[in-house]
Amino acid sequence: MLDSFAVSPAQADVSNATLVYIGTYTGPKSKGIYLFRLQTENPAASQNITLVPLGLAAETPSPSFLELDPKRRRLFAVNELSQFDGKPGGGVSAFSIDAKTGTLKLINQRSSMGAGPCHIVADREQRHVLVANYSSGSVAVLPIGADGALGAASDVVQHTGSSVNPERQKGPHAHCVTLDRANRFAFVCDLGLDKIMIYRFDAARGKLTPHTPPFASVKPGSGPRHMVFRPDGRFAYVGNEMTSTITVFAYDPNAGVLKEVHTVSTLPEHFGRENSVAEIDVHPSGKWVYVSNRGHNSVALFASDPAKGTLTWVEEQGAGGSKPRHFGMDPSATYMAIGNQDSDTVLMCRIDAGNGRLKPSGVLASVPSPVCIRFLPPAR
Repeated sequence: MLDSFAVSPAQADVSNATLVYIGTYTGPKSKGIYLFRLQTENPAASQNITLVPLGLAAETPSPSFLELDPKRRRLFAVNELSQFDGKPGGGVSAFSIDAKTGTLKLINQRSSMGAGPCHIVADREQRHVLVANYSSGSVAVLPIGADGALGAASDVVQHTGSSVNPERQKGPHAHCVTLDRANRFAFVCDLGLDKIMIYRFDAARGKLTPHTPPFASVKPGSGPRHMVFRPDGRFAYVGNEMTSTITVFAYDPNAGVLKEVHTVSTLPEHFGRENSVAEIDVHPSGKWVYVSNRGHNSVALFASDPAKGTLTWVEEQGAGGSKPRHFGMDPSATYMAIGNQDSDTVLMCRIDAGNGRLKPSGVLASVPSPVCIRFLPPAR
């Protein structure tokens, strides 16, 4: 079923299409980053939403998290490895995107300056990428050249410490980097420390400086994984992997300070089996928050209070497969793609513009070990 993904994309002109790039864990079934075209014959009918496979966009080892620069048509990927280019640590790859075919051409690669890089984000001006190295518990900043090439790291920060879980939290595990709207502060969820580390970000020099206060904490044993700001910048939402919860923080953008508001479960009361939270994201309207549950195999929807930022459970939507590690929304927030890592599938859904609910297409695209999904709209 997955053999077709080993071929290169057809050379058809897809310059006017919305493209979907999917990062994977490579191995016997996967070779790298896969490319799809979003097809919506009838946008009002969920069952007509499909992903048309265009093949392998680029062969690269374990591109587990992707970042796009839509304006300059570039893609950046971590290579989640413990050894890269013959040296300890993982890698970061920069690609240019072919305007007609959507295929990826390698620009260059750099060390992530730590082991197991699992998350990457570009700053607001697309001058740097910031990378979280899970296994070594460190964060690196790499400059982006005018040609899209990555420079050697301009800064590396090593976390230290531990928390209460003897199996998962013996040491630091940086899991994501999030920048605020002003591009002034960087927040690093460290699953091993139960802290969101806070840094002042110098966007001109690509430097990170510990802030005062240097972190915000979550309940011991929570394992903060991913963090996202509401579009208005007033609140931040942290998905806690180990306790299947979301912690809501009020944010003071002038002081760069997070203040906890409350914490809610991502699971229905009747569910008592093992589960871990993966991706979390906010609808562009700011009205709804989505989070994926691995174990319950669902995406949970919450309503966000406009004034307080508090979350209220709305519904759960089955992911259509096993271990929904990541989901992506297209820029218009009309569609969502849910990647099921263990069942090698992606489920397409339409997002109801009135209430945020997901309407699944029922069509599962075959993707080997999907880990990260990014939508690229046509160039304008």
